[in-house]
Order: sequence, then structure tokens, then C-alpha cells
Amino acid sequence: MINKLSIFLVFALFNSMLIAQTLDKIPMPTNLEQGYPRLYITQEGKKDLEKTIKKESWAKDVLQGIHNRIDTYVVRHVEDPEWMVSRLQMHWKTKATNIYVNGINYSHADGEAPVPTVRFVGSRDYTTPYGTPKLEDIVPYMDDPRGLYYPNRSKEGNPFEWVDPSKTGRVIYNINEKIIELARDASFTYWLENDERFAKFSYDIFHTYMEGMSYRSEPIDLMNGHIQTLVGFANFQVIHEHVLIDIAELYDFLHPYIEANHAEDIVMYDKTIKRWTDQIIKNGVPQNNWNLHQAKIILKAAMVLQNNKNYEDGKGREYYIDYILNETSARQWSLTKFMDFGYDENNGVWAECPGYSQGVTKDLTAFIKDFDNTFDHNILPYMPVMEKAVKMLPQYLFPNGETVAFGDSNYAGIGSEAITNMVRVAQKNKDEVLEKEFTGMYRLFTEGTKDSDGKRRKPKADISSFFASKPLEFNPKYEKGDINDYMTQTFYAPNVSWHVQRMGAGKNGMMASLNASLGNHMHANGINMELYGKGFVQGADPGKGAGYLQPIYLEFYSQFPAHNTVMVDGVSSYTEMFSNHAFDLMGEYPKSEKKSGYYSDITYSDVYFLEPETRSDQNRIVSTVKTGEATGYYIDIFRSKKQRKGDKFHDYFYHNLGQTMEVLDASGQPLNLAPTEEMAFAGGYLYAFDYQWDKKSIKTNKDYQAQWKIDRPEGEEDVFMNLWMMGSENREIFSLKSPPNKAFKGNHGMPYEVDKKPYLTFAARQYGEAWEHPFVSVYEPFTSTEGKSISSIKGFKDENDGTEFVGLHVMNKSGREDFVFSSKNQKMATYKGVSTNADYALVGNEKNGDIVLFMGNGNHLETNEFKINTSTLGNVVLEKKAGQFMLHNEVPVIITYNKKVYEFEASDSRIVNLK
Repeated sequence: MINKLSIFLVFALFNSMLIAQTLDKIPMPTNLEQGYPRLYITQEGKKDLEKTIKKESWAKDVLQGIHNRIDTYVVRHVEDPEWMVSRLQMHWKTKATNIYVNGINYSHADGEAPVPTVRFVGSRDYTTPYGTPKLEDIVPYMDDPRGLYYPNRSKEGNPFEWVDPSKTGRVIYNINEKIIELARDASFTYWLENDERFAKFSYDIFHTYMEGMSYRSEPIDLMNGHIQTLVGFANFQVIHEHVLIDIAELYDFLHPYIEANHAEDIVMYDKTIKRWTDQIIKNGVPQNNWNLHQAKIILKAAMVLQNNKNYEDGKGREYYIDYILNETSARQWSLTKFMDFGYDENNGVWAECPGYSQGVTKDLTAFIKDFDNTFDHNILPYMPVMEKAVKMLPQYLFPNGETVAFGDSNYAGIGSEAITNMVRVAQKNKDEVLEKEFTGMYRLFTEGTKDSDGKRRKPKADISSFFASKPLEFNPKYEKGDINDYMTQTFYAPNVSWHVQRMGAGKNGMMASLNASLGNHMHANGINMELYGKGFVQGADPGKGAGYLQPIYLEFYSQFPAHNTVMVDGVSSYTEMFSNHAFDLMGEYPKSEKKSGYYSDITYSDVYFLEPETRSDQNRIVSTVKTGEATGYYIDIFRSKKQRKGDKFHDYFYHNLGQTMEVLDASGQPLNLAPTEEMAFAGGYLYAFDYQWDKKSIKTNKDYQAQWKIDRPEGEEDVFMNLWMMGSENREIFSLKSPPNKAFKGNHGMPYEVDKKPYLTFAARQYGEAWEHPFVSVYEPFTSTEGKSISSIKGFKDENDGTEFVGLHVMNKSGREDFVFSSKNQKMATYKGVSTNADYALVGNEKNGDIVLFMGNGNHLETNEFKINTSTLGNVVLEKKAGQFMLHNEVPVIITYNKKVYEFEASDSRIVNLK
């Protein structure tokens, strides 16, 4: 009996595992189209397309645009069939089969095929002085020992020169892709209009290229390095093999012609497409956006292949489609594994910098939509995180509608494509719940934007324009969504080590964003901060600055001195791009994604970071304090020390937008900074220092200020950011000019060219440790119309002589008086009758008698009137306003008031009765 039961249990367990595996597998589409074309349209759809072109003016314009682009070349091809073909970048004479590269650059080629073969691109680094020539300027059948004959854009008149292929960046690939695109357009035009001139033009280019590629082998990296795992057949990175998509589209429309006239070559074409696709699967990077880009190329190539049964190796269309959906190899993961790795299932954040993260979410929703349209097969239910991934996108937004831009990102809106893709999928599958959700989201975030009118933009003269989704019609019964469902006062994404605090929207909103370096396309920036003020992301991240392989990116834009952070001993650095250096979130208020039931005028975050280069402890507390409808300020307390002591110095960097920056004393008088040779590579420090210039400094132990001005045209108010910093012994302060901020593409309402002008930088150097002598700052954005709201700021010391304590007294012109306390290790600090052991506390007194007592991660806060105690560390906010008390306590609390003791269980903000 026991044996039978054991066997039954084992069988049941095995069966449940099989069921679980089945659920994890995305089902394959059925009823695959057998004829050609099949990518955009089938033969049965041709008559409808002809009707559309005859009826719709936009469709006529698209077709005419295609004709305008290709007709001249097609007509010439009739009389001179070699003209276009000879301009392909091939090994025309040498017929090389083997390509060799030296790391990121082309080296040489050898071997000999019976036919000319396709050239490989010149370099992974596309930065080059050589430009892509016009087709008529290309030397026919170019294969010369002197190299390639291209225009040098760095010289006056752009003279043509012979140049080694390794110096030409992407030019080789650009030329070939352009010619293949013309051939693709001609193949479509032939299919539509049955004019064999277009078929001949397309076929001659296609056959020459594909036959040449059929003899090409995988490039060999002579350095036997990482590049060997990235190369495709045409490009250094398999994700850039977009020409294979062009090839697939061309082949799809031309296939009937080839079947009728050149059927003997189909085996060679299919074999070449399969080899190329296998190369994309074999190489690449699975754990980031590459995996998806590879999958998109693979899918297009797969769809023009025949079914598995038609190939001896059994690898046809179904094999490759299933591969990208469900199979995993070293460098090409299944969609499910890819998404499990990259997305935080709790909040929907993709593990790359914001720009790339949004791109992945947009592309995945497009993949789901297109897959559904092509195969009538909805795979969204097998990718449940996608709903969260789209809904979280607004969490990236500053109050002015621009996203955070840490890492390799730019400042821009979130775009609407991911949202509309979800609406389209919902409508096609009659999912009313999904449609209501994302229709409401679309209306909320596109109202008043260029996307809000729903009008169709003039389509491009491109084949895909005929088959683009029809203008989206939104169901009028679904209303605009609630902003609180998409944007919360705080948001924490541990998988990218990012925390945001925000208050309000528009000009008077406030927001501080902190990030470390976890995930892909990240910079070596320690605890980096972005600050918003008066309509602008003023304390902005610098962007990537240049190509990823350029010295200025590697040595400056991706390094500590380019960011709003603290650098230790002039050497803080670590691997940029795919980085694994996160901060720990030690405290926050309110809790991430909390939508209601909290005090809304104070937020804070407390993060710890281990700076790996110098093994230093770094702690940053940032708080936003709203003091009025249009007023508020930020507190920034940055502590830093080496674990093994021997600190040389710690440098606090802050960059802000503006045409001018002044460095002032506490009273507002200019400080007399003098030119300095400090902050330089000389001495064994980072190269990044030498990218900064016009360096001036002064040593002082007194409080000081820096003020930036965005000087707007007459009739518009100027915008300022004022930084007040507490003085300290052994402190030197600097004004610097840094390379331009490259994260702003376009005007962004700026009165000057941000991407061309120096990024004005303030730095403070603390000689020795900066833990007991931290960088203590108050930032206040203001305008010329309103002026500053703060009248004075002073520091104060702990009456208990705590060495790690920070105290601030902030006086506002309204009469409000704030006392800020920050202790470490729960040490009790006292000042003028107020005592607390909180990591961060604020006691605010309004002129009319209103008060707020804020305790962040503490268990004791006492004033002359109140005593707040908790048995465990936590956040408590008690507000007295117009004689009424509001309490938010995340932990149980005991409050003593008027000699009476009140006990409260943890609860959201509510009115409490204190007498």
C-alpha cells in the first residue's frame, strides 16, 4: 500500500510539473499562411489594397512617393543593369570569404569564393569623419588595395579620399542597406503593378547580394574577445542586422517571381537566411534590450521561410518562431525568460535606464500587437507583467511631463505608443476591462498634446505605411483615468536602484530623483540626484554625451564628476553600462506607491551606498518640504567616509541649468574665487577632471551659496536655483565649467542652447572624511516674479555633542520656522527643547500656531509641547492645523500631550482627538 501511494504521489508531482511547464510555454500560432507574400499582406488582400490606393489620397501619395524614389533607378537598370548592382559594397575582385576583425575594427579578409562576396562594416564605433556618398558618386565595382573612396567630412569641400575600411564606421553597411531598401521597394511595386522592370531591378540586386552572402563565413576576432560573441554577417552587432529585415520583406514580395523564373536558387536563398538567423541566435546579449531586437529580426526572417517539414534539418518557420517565444540558448533567451529577468513583477520596471526601459516596453507591446495581427494569436495573457510595465511609465515623469534621464537617457515625454498598443490588443480581443484601463490612461496623459487629436499624420512613402494600423478610435464611454493610479508621491524600483519623491504638477511641482548604478546603460555615478524647479529639470543628468566607445563618454559623461554626487579621493569609479552597484533604501516617506492616507507636504528618502573603488560608506538623505502653494525647498545631507580611513578628500558635485552661476557668501555677496590647478588628472586622479575647465576656488569654513539663473527673454520671468551649503573646517569650494548637457534634444523651452553651452558646475571639497563633516545643502528653486521664500538658513549643533549630527534652522518669509534634525545610529540629539533620535526629523512652526512634527525612522521625538514614542523604529507625522490634529503613524505610537498619554495603532492619516 505504501509503495502504491508513493508511486501515485510521484506520478502526481510529475504531472503537475508538466502542467506548470505547459503554462509557461507560449502556444504557437496555427494555420500559418503558406503562400507569398505573407509578412504584410497575402495575395488575397491585393484587391483590397488596390481599392484603398484608388480611393484614398494618402495611399496614392505613399505609392507615388515610392515611385519617386525608385523609378529613375529602375528605368536606368533596363539600359544599364550594372549601374546599381556595381555600387554594392562587395569584394568584387578578391571574392573574400573570411572576415577578420581587431576588436571593434575591421582588420582584413581572405579566402576566395567563386562569386563576389558582401563586405563587412568598418567599425563598431560609428564615429568617423567619412560620410556616406551619394549613389552616383560611388566608384563602381570598388575593390582596391588602397581601400575605399569616400568623402572626408572633416575637410573643407568634403573631398573624396582612399581610406582603410576600419576608419569608415558604418558607411559600408549604410550603402548596402540603402540599395537593398530600393530593391525591396521595387519588389513590392512589381507585386502590386506586375511591371517586370521592377522585378528585374530587385532580383539582380537581391541575387548578387544573397549569393555573395552565401559564401561568407562568421567574422573572426583576432583578439578572441567579447566582440566574437556579438558579430553578425554584415555588422559588428547582431542587433544591427536590420538589413536582414529588408531582405525578408524583399524576398516575400519577390518570391512568386523567383519561383517562376529562378526556382533553382530558392534553396540557396533559404539556406543563407537560415545561416544568418542562426548567427543572430548564436551571438548577442540576452539580458537586455538586445534580446528583443534580435527576436524582431529573427521573426521577420523566419516568416519568409517554408515549414519545418520542407528542410532536412527540420528548421523552418515554426522552429524559429517557437525559438524566440519559448527556447533559450546562451545568447538568445525565450521571451518568458527575458521578461522574467528584466521586469520587476511587483512594479513593472524594466532593468535598464529610463530611455531604454521605455523602449523595451514600447517594442514588446508592439510585438504583441503585431504578432496578434499577423497570426490572429494573442500572447498578452502569457506576458502578464506587461500591463504593469505600461502603467508604471508615468512614474518616470517630472512635474513638467519630462522623464527622469539617468544613465544613457534623454529628457522627453513617455510617448503614447505603448498605451495605444494595449488599447488595440484589447479592442481586437474584445477585452473591455483592458480597453477601459488603457483608454483612460491614454486620455489622461495625451490631453493637450500633439497625440491627443487622434488625427492621422501624413504617412511616410514606405511600404509599411499601407499596412500600418488604421487610426485608433477610442470608445467614448471610457473616461479619463485618475492620475493617482499612475503617479505616486514616492516610487522605488530596486531592480534599477532608483527612488523618486514628487509633489504636485506643473511649474510649482517638486521632485527629487535618486539613482545608483544597477542594470543596463547605467553610469558610474554613486548616489546621483536630479532636481526639478519652477518648470525645469534644473539639476539635470548630463546624458551620454557621445557614442559609447568615444573617450568623452568613457572618461567623462559616464563618470562621477559629470553627475550630482560625491566622489572619494578623486578616483571613485566602476564599470559603466551594465553595472551592479545599487544603493540600499534605508528609509522613505511615504511608502513607495502609497496613493492616499499620508501627510503630503514632506517626503524623504535615506539611502546607503558602498563606493567600491575606495571602499567608502556613503549615505544620502534627501527631503522635499512644501511650505506653500508655490513655495518649497529640498534638503540634501550627504555623508561619506572611507571604511579603512586615510581619507584624502571627498568632492560634492552639483550641475544646474542656466547661463550664469554665482558663488556667494551666506549674506549673498560674491566670493572672490581664484583660478586653481586643483581638480585635475595630474596627481593620479580620474581623467574626467581634465574635461572640466575655467576652474576657480576658495577655501572657507563659513556657510556659502551658489545661484544659477536661467535668463529668459524680456517679458518672461527668469528662473533660479539657489543652493545654500553649511560651511565646515577644511572645506574648499569650486566653480567649474563642464562639457554641455546632452540629455536635452531640442529646445525644451530653454532660452539658450543647452547642448552646446558649458554645463555650469559647483563643487565642494572636504579634506579628510565627510561623515562627521558632511555636505549639508538646502536647494530652493524660485522665479524673478516670486523671489525666494526662505529668508535665512543656519546650522546648529547637538547640545549632547553628537559628532554625526546635522541640524538646520530654516526661516521662511511667511514666518514659518523649520528645525531639521538628522542623527545616525539612533543617537539622541537635543536643541532648544527638542530632542529626537530619528535619522531625519523636522519640526515646523507656522506663524498662526499650526505645527507639524515629522519623525523619519526614529522612536522618539519630543518638543516642549509633545512627546512621540514608538517601540520600534518608524515614521510618524503629527500635524496640528486650525486646532485639529492629523496623525499618520506607520508603527504603533504613544503621544504625550498636555500631560495626557494617548496610544494609537499603526494607521493611515486621520483626525485624532488630543486635548
